[in-house]
Amino acid sequence: MKAHHGMYIGGEWRPAAGADTIEVVNPVDEQVIGRVPAGTSADVGHAVRAARAALPGWAATPPTERAEKLAALRDVLVARKEEIAETVTAELGSPLPFSQAVHAGVPILVAGSYAELAATYAFEEKVGNSTVYHEPVGVVGAITPWNYPLHQIVAKVAPALAAGCTVVLKPAEDTPLTAQLFAEAVAEADLPAGVFNLVTGLGPVAGQALAEHPDVDLVSFTGSTTVGRRIGGTAGAAVKRVALELGGKSANVILPSADLAKAVNVGVANVMSNSGQTCSAWTRMLVHTSQYEEAVGLAAAAAAKYGDRIGPVVSAKQRSRVRSCIEKGIVEGARLVVGGPESPREQGYFISPTVFADVTPDMTIAQEEIFGPVLSIIRYEDEEEAVRIANGTVYGLAGAVWAAEEAEAVAFARRLDTGQVDINGGRFNPLAPFGGYKQSGVGRELGSHGLTEYLQTKSLQF
Repeated sequence: MKAHHGMYIGGEWRPAAGADTIEVVNPVDEQVIGRVPAGTSADVGHAVRAARAALPGWAATPPTERAEKLAALRDVLVARKEEIAETVTAELGSPLPFSQAVHAGVPILVAGSYAELAATYAFEEKVGNSTVYHEPVGVVGAITPWNYPLHQIVAKVAPALAAGCTVVLKPAEDTPLTAQLFAEAVAEADLPAGVFNLVTGLGPVAGQALAEHPDVDLVSFTGSTTVGRRIGGTAGAAVKRVALELGGKSANVILPSADLAKAVNVGVANVMSNSGQTCSAWTRMLVHTSQYEEAVGLAAAAAAKYGDRIGPVVSAKQRSRVRSCIEKGIVEGARLVVGGPESPREQGYFISPTVFADVTPDMTIAQEEIFGPVLSIIRYEDEEEAVRIANGTVYGLAGAVWAAEEAEAVAFARRLDTGQVDINGGRFNPLAPFGGYKQSGVGRELGSHGLTEYLQTKSLQF
């Protein structure tokens, strides 16, 4: 797609308030593929005013009609699926088949799920002698990351619109073209002017202005825990609602009874998917000491097969950060089995699939989110130690448990301090709540739980 040189505000593309732009770089060949406006607080102000003006009409629109609009938006995303995939591949570097299946396919599922929920959700209910109404929170400021650029947008915008809220979106500066394509889809689906608004820009400028704006009723942010703390503090000071989906350091616990080869191979694939740029990736593999060396060998072989099959990380800055983490793992005494900090290509922001063994729970690579194709394998002696290691980080976003019997895996999973656990490789469910414990965030996305984040309750007593 061709980059727009304006902001999508009030149902039309408008010139930006300032002249500064952001270069969009293809991480495969490091070439500039487009430029978008670097929004200012003035742009954010225009967008918030448009969202506020559109709020009364959209909030009063019957849920069945909001559902129809969301279904129309889903249909546009379906029609433009190939263009979406190509755009994500161009600015994120994701291999095209993965972009087609995941980056384009999953948001279509999520948009469809909210079209159905908007039509069926009980926005009004009787509770004894009371009637309880579930009403839209108001104007939503949505700030999204680059790792799943369209999914993260749809996971916020679709439930907000289903609830009757209006939205101002500030997407990640690395992947703004996908956000502009989504704005085109909103226009094509004929959503009312001002219901959805887009401001591209830098986080410390446009993102901060959106989080601080007094006429934004709820801030929904996905990104690092460090930035999430600042946004949470800003929102708290203004006594406004906040939803935070933050970092993760998820454990993949393989119990002795599990199919070891399957658990290891799926676990490696999970980490290498999207070049490791997944907040819920199972980057810590916990293996019983009796199977440890076998698991290390299996993981090394599985990771080595990826080679050129994974794409680059999103930017030079991200590549430098991942390299630094790998180097720290070596310095702290972890055994490098596959990969390393050296770039596998002369051009592009590529990182070799990397596996560390002999990782101890206190090492940096076992505690900090790396956000690259790096796996740490940690041994445990018994289930009690496995639970302690799995829960022994500040994060609690996701995880996995493998066992021969489902009941054994479930019993272990119930002891984990994390928001979502895959049992024996469980499949993605767009209706299941996603979100974290501890410093992995506040609130939930997806399904009815994601919808309720954008609702507030009013009760009438009779």
